[in-house]
Amino acid sequence: MSNAYKRASRRNHEYEYIADGVQMINSAKQRDERVLAETDAGFGRHLIPGKRPALILVDFVKAYFEPGAQLYMGLDSCLHSAARLLKAARQAGILIVHTQVSFSKDGVDGGVFFHKIDALKHFVGNTPLGEIMPEVKPLPSEVVIVKQYASSFFGTTLASTLQASGIDTLIITGVSTSGCVRATAVDTIQHGFIPLVCRDAVGDRNDGPHEASLFDLQAKYAEVMSEESILQYLSSLTESAKTK
Repeated sequence: MSNAYKRASRRNHEYEYIADGVQMINSAKQRDERVLAETDAGFGRHLIPGKRPALILVDFVKAYFEPGAQLYMGLDSCLHSAARLLKAARQAGILIVHTQVSFSKDGVDGGVFFHKIDALKHFVGNTPLGEIMPEVKPLPSEVVIVKQYASSFFGTTLASTLQASGIDTLIITGVSTSGCVRATAVDTIQHGFIPLVCRDAVGDRNDGPHEASLFDLQAKYAEVMSEESILQYLSSLTESAKTK
């Protein structure tokens, strides 16, 4: 069988891999009924937020929010949610980190990843589409990390920055849920930090991968929380600081 035509299964569906994309075949596989539900199988346990959080805003750049752009998502509710969290984080006085993507000429520092995703060509150099959205524009005192891969940790100073600041928890917002947000969340827990993913402040170009990623993150890698819950968490830190 050629590389242009392969089959693979993911969850309860079959996918047919063809040269120009991935097409889902509408045929659910019969699964043994003795498979335990997620919670019974030990997944989805809750993580308790720590006392020294930081906020990261992953790739809130124009490429995802400008109509006509190749990566345009078609919604901006996550951006406005992140802006509200950013305001609260600033009031709480916690560490704030922004990320954006930029490649050198021909994407040589992006390796195979650059060749996998055609839209990454829009991030070669300092381009308008790579600019951070004004709603979450960094202050001069806030950390801005330039990355080339999905995870905000890979090939960057993020881990050492968090460690040096005594951070134990990372509040994660950004785009896209199934890509850079998911990769960042997985690396967060692998680096020993507690990942809090804000459901309302992450977004994707497709609802299916968005919801599936949040499901998997809650099951295995992170605590997925609402904007309201995280705002309450940040407020409690502010109140605690006032009483000291």
